[in-house]
Amino acid sequence: MSNAAALHLVQTTDPHDVTAELRQQLIDCWIAVTNSGGAAGFPFPPVGHDDVAPAVDGLLARLDPQRSRLLTARLEGGLAGWIVLNRDPYRLVGHWGTVHHLQTHPAFRGRGIGSALVRELRRIARDELGLEQLRLAARGGEGLEDFYGRLGWREIGRWPEALRLAPHDTRDEVLMILAPL
Repeated sequence: MSNAAALHLVQTTDPHDVTAELRQQLIDCWIAVTNSGGAAGFPFPPVGHDDVAPAVDGLLARLDPQRSRLLTARLEGGLAGWIVLNRDPYRLVGHWGTVHHLQTHPAFRGRGIGSALVRELRRIARDELGLEQLRLAARGGEGLEDFYGRLGWREIGRWPEALRLAPHDTRDEVLMILAPL
């Protein structure tokens, strides 16, 4: 990112801290990302408010300082992107977190927003939550393996042809890990 000082990252851990304006911006971003072809959880565009709002509300309801965090990026007065970190409450797997829904609004792509979000989420996971590793699953065929690879992630496996986007478009689900943090 050429002007890192202009990027403002904000962490939210309590659903009560999410304003109606931020909720709507998250919904709008998710709609824009999905409808522009982004691999963000809704594989069959187009989507609209009625599709995305319940998913955003569910995600926000689960926010918790020890289990689920939302990290947003603001640039030029708008929501430029966001990402979610979840931690399982069970001791057996309590040392790792799962990353979900990395999104950069199409109007802000190519400015390093996604990389900044992933780097800050890594810091939060390590320094604030004491996590030792992060995991994620990404849609194959989108170049996401290379993106995450540049940030230190490595592929640990695939679920071959797990995602059927269309009759002749079946993709692997790529399993990735970031360890140590």
